[in-house]
Amino acid sequence: MNINFSFSKEPILNGDVAILLKTTQNKKPFGLKEVDPQQTILKVMSLEGFKGEENQKIELLVPHGSSFDRLNILGLGDVSSQKNDFWVNTGGKVFDLVKKAKKVVIFLDLEEKSVDRDQVKDFLIGFMLKNYTFDRYLTKKTEDNEKVFIHIVNQEADNYQKVLQEAKAVAEGVHLSRDLVNEPANVLGTEEFLDQAQKLKDLGIIVEVLDKKAMTDLGMRSLLAVSQGSSRPPFLVIMRWEGGQKEETPLAFIGKGVVFDTGGISIKSSLGMEDMKADMGGAATVVGLMRLLATRQAKVNVVGVIGLVENTPSSTAQRPGDIVVSMSGQTIEVINTDAEGRMVLADALWYCETILKPKLMIDLATLTGAILVALGQEHAGLFSNETKLTQQLLDAGKKTGEKLWPMPLSKEYDCLINSKNADMKNSAGRYASSITAAQFLKRFVHHTPWAHLDIAGTAMGTKPNSINNSWGTGFGVRLLNEFIKANYEK
Repeated sequence: MNINFSFSKEPILNGDVAILLKTTQNKKPFGLKEVDPQQTILKVMSLEGFKGEENQKIELLVPHGSSFDRLNILGLGDVSSQKNDFWVNTGGKVFDLVKKAKKVVIFLDLEEKSVDRDQVKDFLIGFMLKNYTFDRYLTKKTEDNEKVFIHIVNQEADNYQKVLQEAKAVAEGVHLSRDLVNEPANVLGTEEFLDQAQKLKDLGIIVEVLDKKAMTDLGMRSLLAVSQGSSRPPFLVIMRWEGGQKEETPLAFIGKGVVFDTGGISIKSSLGMEDMKADMGGAATVVGLMRLLATRQAKVNVVGVIGLVENTPSSTAQRPGDIVVSMSGQTIEVINTDAEGRMVLADALWYCETILKPKLMIDLATLTGAILVALGQEHAGLFSNETKLTQQLLDAGKKTGEKLWPMPLSKEYDCLINSKNADMKNSAGRYASSITAAQFLKRFVHHTPWAHLDIAGTAMGTKPNSINNSWGTGFGVRLLNEFIKANYEK
C-alpha cells in the first residue's frame, strides 16, 4: 500500500472512512461529534454492547449528513494500564481497518487526554510495520499499490513531518531485515547479500569487505571451514556509521550470516529445511539496524559486522572430527557440522574485539533450535557477561515489545565443551545446548562487555500479530535501535 500521510489539529470531515478510538474509561470516542453531529451512533454502540474493550471493533455506515461513507471504531481497553508497545500495536490494528479505502481520516486522540508526540510516532511505526507484504514472486498480487491518503487528526499536531520521518526510518530498517530473511536462497547468496550491504554506502555508511584471501591471511579458519563445502564465496563485511564524536569508541553488532544451512555433512532432515534460508537472520537484523541508524542520522558511532557463508555438503566440506585453528589461535574440534553458526561468530567476535576495539559487542544469531524448546517464539534468549548490559537490553525489549529472557552462563556449563583432542568442541550434545553454544562464543570474548541474542525462535515463522503478518519478522532492529537511543546517544 502506497501511503501519503498528512496531519492537522483540526479535523478534515470528508473521506471514505473515519477511524475513531475508544477506551473503556470514556463514554464516547474522540471525534464522534465531528463525524456524527447528532451522535446517533451512540445508540448503535449501546445496542451492540460496544464498550471499547481491547480489540473490540465496530463498523458502521455513517448517518445521513456525514461526509464519510463508513465509520470504524476500535476499542483500546483500559489505557491507564497500557504496556510500552501499546501505541505501536494500536497502529498495526488501525492499519487493518484501512484496507480498500483511498482516503482515511484517523482521529488519533482520546476523549480524556491527548496522544503525545512520542505516542504518535509509535502509532505510525506500528501502522507502517503492518504495511508489509512479501509477494514479489506472486504473479497475481494480493495487495494493490494504489496511493492511499491517510490524514491524522491530533490535538498536538505541529511539525509532525519530523516524527513521520523518524517512524519511516524504523519501518524501512525492519522491512529491509524482513526482505532479507524472506528471500529464497537461490536469489540471496553470499554475493547478493554483500550487494545489499554495499547499498548502505548511499546513506553514508562506510563498508569494508574481507574476502577469502584476506580472511585466510588473518587466520579466520573457523569461519572459512564452514564455507569450504560451498561454491559461494565467504565474506566478512564491516559497516561503519560514524554519527558520533570522532574520538568516541563505537558500539559493535555482529550477525551470523549463513545464507543457507543444510547442516553440512551432518545434514539436517528434509522436513523444514526450506526454512534454513533464514539462517542469516542475525546478519539481516544488523543490516536493517545500520540502515535505520544512517537514515535517522543517529548521533553515535556504530560498527556492524556480518559473516557471510553457505553451509553445504560436498567433497570439500568440513567433516565431523576435523580440528581447525580459529583466528584467536584456539583450536576447535568439529563434532557436528550443523553447529556451524558459532564457528562463524567465533572469528567475527575475535576480529571485532581485537581489531575494531569497540565499547561493547552484541551478536545476534539464529543459533540453536534448543532456544525454541526453552522459550518458544515469544522471547529471544539473552546471554551476557555484564549485568548492566543485560538490564539495558531487557529494558529496550520491554519498550519495543521485542522480548528477551536472560539465560545462564557458568563454569559448570563451560566445561561441557572441553575436548580431549582440541581446546574445545563445537557441540556438547542435546542438553543445555543453547547455553553451551553461548559458552562457546564466550571463549572468543575477553574483556569487552558482550551479549549474545539467540533469535532462532523470533526471527521467522512466528504467529501473525498486530504489526506483522510476514514469515520474516525483522526481530531485533527496533530493540537495538531503542537500546542505542536510550543509553548511548547524547
